[in-house]
Formats: sequence, structure tokens, C-alpha cells
Amino acid sequence: MDAKQTADFPAEIETVRRRFEQWRKGRQIPSPIPESLWAEAVALAGRYGTARIAKVLRLGYYSLKKRLERETTASACRSERPPAATFLELAAGSGPAGGPCLVEWEDASGAKMRVQIQGVAAADLVALSRSFWEGRR
Repeated sequence: MDAKQTADFPAEIETVRRRFEQWRKGRQIPSPIPESLWAEAVALAGRYGTARIAKVLRLGYYSLKKRLERETTASACRSERPPAATFLELAAGSGPAGGPCLVEWEDASGAKMRVQIQGVAAADLVALSRSFWEGRR
């Protein structure tokens, strides 16, 4: 690209475009694009649009789009915050009181809940368990 064409680009696009050009000049054919360059391209595509960045950096549109979608999905998952902790009081059962009991739940994402109870009916414990598992979806 000549100077007139690149003058229309923000400086960060031009910087990444030059990195791609340097890599292309020094690589051995065939060699995959380094992940660090892909990461920069994906970041630019998120800000300036996939079609524009694919054209400027001479990348496959669909390859860049797929990587951007993966990154967008991954960052959305990372940014989800767990729901705020809630308090659930269980009424003591009418049957004989049992000894103290410690119940712990942990799901695949690492969310944990620990409850120390005494004299709670099994139905209440099931309800508590259900609220934890359904609240994680």
C-alpha cells in the first residue's frame, strides 16, 4: 500500500499492518500466522469491523470472523458475574432434631456453597440444593 492509502488508517491499524508485512517478508512458506498477530487482528476487527481489517491486513475474512466470534463468546463468558449471594432460611423440621451437619456444593465452574445446618428436614435440604443448582444456569 502506498502512503496515500495508509494515511486513512488510524495509527494502531497501520502499526499492525506493518507487523504483518514484516512477518510476511521474513517467513518461510508455508507457515501459519503467529497467534500474537492473530490476537492483534482480532482486537482491531472488534473495534473497526471485520471486513475492513481483513482487507487492510490481507487476511481471510471468514478466518478473521471466526476468531472474532470465538473471542467475543469467550470474553462474554469471562465477564459474566455470578449472581449475588442470597440468604435462604430453612425452618426446623417438626421431627427429632439431628446433630449439626455441614453441607457443601460445588459446580463445574467452581461456584461453591457451604451450609451448616441442624434439625432440617430432607425436603428443605432438597429445596436448598435445587436453588443452588438452578441459580447457576
